[in-house]
This record gives sequence, structure tokens and C-alpha cells, in this order.
Amino acid sequence: MKMGKAHVIPLSPQASEIFAQAARFRMACSDLVFPGQKPKSPMSDMTLLQLVRGMDVPVTVHGFRSSFRDWVADKTDVPREVAEAALAHAVENKVEAAYRRTEFFEKRRVLMAAWAE
Repeated sequence: MKMGKAHVIPLSPQASEIFAQAARFRMACSDLVFPGQKPKSPMSDMTLLQLVRGMDVPVTVHGFRSSFRDWVADKTDVPREVAEAALAHAVENKVEAAYRRTEFFEKRRVLMAAWAE
């Protein structure tokens, strides 16, 4: 993560299934789930873009995080703080950051299940 601390993500059942399927293709020389051309490097965003283009669907991988944030705001009643925590955004207000000890894990679990649906 950019901020240098771990970000634990509650996976939806659909995401868990994708990881289970991907495990069958893991390379012994890499701990990455989706390695790039070099086993120690992650798959690039350009690889994902090419994959989507080959599917002939009207979507792009650019702005995926922004799309998630817009969906949360437009389609759910999830509090802003939970949506921001799902994106691993830092709390800008220093006083609020000093007192916020939660990562909203259970609320993010519900949110990620709704996003997967």
C-alpha cells in the first residue's frame, strides 16, 4: 500500500472463488496471485486493459476505484467513512484520525458483498 501499512480486505464469496481458481495456476517461484511477464512483478494495468478490449465490452479498467466510490455514493446508504476505509484512504482530519481506531471491517464485508452482486 502507498501508506506503508497493511490493508486487510474482506472478500466476497465471488472474489474468494476467483482466488481459488487462480491458485491452480500459481507459479512456485512467485507469491503473486496475478503475476506479470516477470514472475516477481505484478500484472500491469495495460495487460488488464488489453484483456477487457479483447472481450468487446463497453468498459475500461481505468477509474475502477473511482467507479466503486461513485457506486457507493449513488447506490448505497453506506457512510462515507466506510467507503473511504474500503479504498484505504487516510483520514485527513488529524484529530479524527487520532481517535478512529476501527477499520469498519464487518461493515466493509457487507459493502464488498453488495459490490460483488
